[in-house]
Amino acid sequence: MTRWFRSYWAEEDTWFYFEADADGWVTRQVELQGPLESPVAAASSTEWEAARQAGTLAGYEAMFGSTAEVPVHEWDPHEPQELTAGEFETVWLRARATCQARARVGPMRGG
Repeated sequence: MTRWFRSYWAEEDTWFYFEADADGWVTRQVELQGPLESPVAAASSTEWEAARQAGTLAGYEAMFGSTAEVPVHEWDPHEPQELTAGEFETVWLRARATCQARARVGPMRGG
């Protein structure tokens, strides 16, 4: 059974949104950072693996980031809040669009 939830890490000022499969592996992950909840990652484990096999992992991670590397039952999310599939999908689509648009513009300089 697929599970969707989010968890806030105050030390990083980041909301992490997760889609996890029945075995607890994260299949999709979104990271929203700062007070404006700006998308900084929207990664799919399936896409990540395909990019690794194709030798394009660095480009994929630069655009979309990566997912958690261990099943969710092996780590302790900070007070997880359950989500519906629709709630996760709304955040996923917005984050993906932002990551793709940012990649088309190119990396930001300075700061």
